Amino acid sequence: MTTRYNPPPNWPPPPAGWTPPAGWTPDPAWGPPPAGWQLWVEEDIPLFGARSKARELAAENGELQKKLNAWHAEATSLQDQLNQRQGEVAQLRAELDRLQSEMKRLGAMSVIELEQYRDRLTQQTAELNQRMTGLQQQVVVTEEIALLQEVGVYEYQHPLTDAIAYQGKLATIQDQIKSMTRKDGGAVEVSTNWTVEGSEAKGRAMVRDISKLMLRAYNAEADNLVRGLKPYRLDSAKERLNKVADMIARLGTQMGIRISNDYHRLRIKELRLTADYLAKVAEEKEREREEKARLREERKVQQEIERERARLEKERQHYANALAALRVKGDAEGVAQMEERLAEVEAAAEAVDYRAANVRAGYVYVISNIGAFGEDMVKIGMTRRLDPLDRVRELSDASVPFNFDVHAVFFADDAVGIEAQMHARLADRRVNLVNQRREFFRVTPAEAKTHLLALTGNLLQYEEVPEALEYRQSLAGAS
Repeated sequence: MTTRYNPPPNWPPPPAGWTPPAGWTPDPAWGPPPAGWQLWVEEDIPLFGARSKARELAAENGELQKKLNAWHAEATSLQDQLNQRQGEVAQLRAELDRLQSEMKRLGAMSVIELEQYRDRLTQQTAELNQRMTGLQQQVVVTEEIALLQEVGVYEYQHPLTDAIAYQGKLATIQDQIKSMTRKDGGAVEVSTNWTVEGSEAKGRAMVRDISKLMLRAYNAEADNLVRGLKPYRLDSAKERLNKVADMIARLGTQMGIRISNDYHRLRIKELRLTADYLAKVAEEKEREREEKARLREERKVQQEIERERARLEKERQHYANALAALRVKGDAEGVAQMEERLAEVEAAAEAVDYRAANVRAGYVYVISNIGAFGEDMVKIGMTRRLDPLDRVRELSDASVPFNFDVHAVFFADDAVGIEAQMHARLADRRVNLVNQRREFFRVTPAEAKTHLLALTGNLLQYEEVPEALEYRQSLAGAS
């Protein structure tokens, strides 16, 4: 005669052929078995089949170990569902108690009073349903906002110079992780002597196998967190890994199995350094994009200057030839006019040479796009283009629905400094706090004019009201 494990119907069914190991206890979250239920039943196993049964059990043992993680995960899920159901049961019991007390109170009311009470309840139910619909919509919005608010400005945990430095530090930590996961490396702690069928050797073998399974589950979760990590989600990743370590410690209580604190701290450090590395890579890519954009703009400026120089030189040569011809003819009036034009061309050429030599000279511009961004947002930037409106036209490309309107274009010998001072004055009104190249500020054109006047002292022209022609025509057409 032998005994067979007989799980109650309200417990999770075990894998096929699974037998509880020595010292096993059921999860308290499963609840008690039905009254009188026998967890172990006797059954006859023929002697000639014992060896065959032992071989089958040995083969199933390997499959059992593979299914152990899945079983624990399923048990955890069932525990969560049970907790939820218990909460619902508590709410239903409270509602039942309330209804019973209400029924006792209603028993003393007359028929007319009951009808009036029913009418009031019907009206209140309709009002509550309407209010619930509104609250559900608010809950959805709140959840979406919470997800967006999780994206914050990232602060480095281990600030290094560049991404390569982080890669070196990560490589060192990963080597330490590999070393600790080897046999007796210290990744798993086992504090209980366990025996199987009175054999300490079998007990050690079982503890060793279970330890490997638990360490593999922990490492799988840690690796997934590292692979899918976003810098702004570092805190939630650390919290998740802490819960995994706690769950393994809870499941391994009987055998004294747990992930060691040193190994857990090492994997947490890996998460932090990985987040730093990803943030540094993104930062360097952004700097690279900014540098490429700056070089493209400088090339355009240089090309404009070269074209303007060539045009002015050609024009100067034309006027010089005409002046020489007029002098030969003795046309004094024509000579005077031609010398005046030649002086204008030479002055323009000197201005171009000055612009080429002075990299801080340029135009500060204030533009807006009320059709795209509203009436309380402007872009404040500077350009070294000879024609600053070329830059405005570039910004009014297909990426925005309407063209930008120009409020001011102000030339200054130190346009870079004026732009920087404008940005500093409006720093608390900046829209994008992360990317400083996004030069949009939540101010009205009139407010921007006040600050620009304080810095320049004089503005020849400033348009406070944007024309926004296409936008206003679109509004008129829509109405």
